[in-house]
Amino acid sequence: MLSYECLMTKKLDHIDRAILTALQQDAGLSQRALAEKVGLSQNACWRRLQSLHKAGIITGSSVTLDRNKLGLGLVVFVMLRTRHHSAAWLKEFRRHVGTIPEVTDFFRIGGDYDYMLRVVTQDMASYDGVYQRLISKVELDSVTSYFAMEAIIEQRPLPV
Repeated sequence: MLSYECLMTKKLDHIDRAILTALQQDAGLSQRALAEKVGLSQNACWRRLQSLHKAGIITGSSVTLDRNKLGLGLVVFVMLRTRHHSAAWLKEFRRHVGTIPEVTDFFRIGGDYDYMLRVVTQDMASYDGVYQRLISKVELDSVTSYFAMEAIIEQRPLPV
């Protein structure tokens, strides 16, 4: 049996996909501009947007910031391994990582590591501060950091 998410994805038509693509490129589009861009009346576009929100496909809107212009030139991918896999440890670990604003992405992964973080910060000294906060509250088996030298593709829209 197909999951609700899978069924919802299959029900998206070309207009829904055009709306999602346009909003990923510019979430600040007015309803009128969005309707014109996808070839709908404003009312029809509004109904489609409401349906996409109700289905949980659109969960919010945001702006994209230039991290370099904000002085956030260092991107670090942090690979974590732990020996702890209890629900209580995981709950505390998730809470702790959530308190570190420089962590922009946080994944539980399969393979040689258990978790992967994307950290965005000013420089190496700032990253060291993040590292010290990260290891201060939870026991980790290993922490391996990979430093991005160049962002070739970053914050790419989802392929809908």
